[in-house]
Amino acid sequence: MPKPKTAQQLERHLKGIANHWRIEILLCIDRNSGITLEHIVDELGANEKTIGEHARRLHRAGLVDKKYKGRSVQHVLSPYGRQCVKFLKTFG
Repeated sequence: MPKPKTAQQLERHLKGIANHWRIEILLCIDRNSGITLEHIVDELGANEKTIGEHARRLHRAGLVDKKYKGRSVQHVLSPYGRQCVKFLKTFG
């Protein structure tokens, strides 16, 4: 059985989703696993710098993994990212 997360580890994940753009990005990646930043920007209709910064923060929070394919970067939910999306959908 895995060791329970500390309060600090949980805080890192929760702060990672504490923004409406980050929630939108997580839900977008959930719908389109392997999506590139350019396609996230197109799907959400937002500024590339804004989305890039929030995607970086999601990655740093351990919620999004990046897969490098040549010159493009694909975004996929990490296991914790999938748990966060599942949690977010319970509010829907």
